[in-house]
Amino acid sequence: MISIPLKPYKKTFVRLGVVLLITVFASCKAKRSVADKGRKHTKITTVSPQKATYDTNGQMYALPKDDGVFVNFPIENTAEYIETFAGLAQDEMKAYAVPASITIAQGILESGSGKGNLARKTNNHFGIKCHTGWEGEYDFHDDDEKGECFRKYNHPMYSFRDHSVFLTTRARYAFLFDLDSEDYKGWAKGLRKAGYATDPKYPQKLIYLIEKYGLDKYDSSVPKTYPKPPKQYVVQRHTVEAGETLYAISRMYFMAVPDLMELNNLKSTSLSIGQELIVKSIKN
Repeated sequence: MISIPLKPYKKTFVRLGVVLLITVFASCKAKRSVADKGRKHTKITTVSPQKATYDTNGQMYALPKDDGVFVNFPIENTAEYIETFAGLAQDEMKAYAVPASITIAQGILESGSGKGNLARKTNNHFGIKCHTGWEGEYDFHDDDEKGECFRKYNHPMYSFRDHSVFLTTRARYAFLFDLDSEDYKGWAKGLRKAGYATDPKYPQKLIYLIEKYGLDKYDSSVPKTYPKPPKQYVVQRHTVEAGETLYAISRMYFMAVPDLMELNNLKSTSLSIGQELIVKSIKN
């Protein structure tokens, strides 16, 4: 058996090792660059309103037709969420007068900056539940209770539009549109008062997000030439008296109990004497 001394080849092995390490590192770096490049996505664009007029559906501008394909945006962080959806929130502000700062802050909070399970499964960025009368797609998700029904959209832009429509067509939010468009603190507190969320700290969370990320700049940069949505509802109220039940009140005003519960954001049919209920929400 012939013995080959390794010493003369030691330097050669070292050089080969260095070359291999450099090659592997360069290869990994190239692959990572390609992967990072592939993660980029086209930002959402909408048809910006050209004239301050409403169409037959009360919308100032139309969204692209839903092609039935579910599109999800792989958002990495809150900064990217803002960059992706800020323009869309501003277009909605022009059309429906909901402050862009509020829309973005609610989207961040309700969807976990687009990374929450509900947002990824349904493109629902505002935690809007099915409610009575919803005829679109839906999915189930655990929230205040297990397996609650939430609206599902094929593209996030439809979620943003539904958020605008949701706030402008429900009587309990009507007072918000009397506030200044840049009064994000008033809007944040008003949303909680109107029953959008059950979290008592909801206003503070929205205000914190708006001030941390400077979201109010998206309000001030929207020209104040857009009209506020016309008042769509006349509100009538009823004060609960001793012995009255929700069923009896619903019969009194020719309303269904589920509609009465939704209109007043009630979680149960229990009532208290002196409680004020919205009992009529009639379009002008």
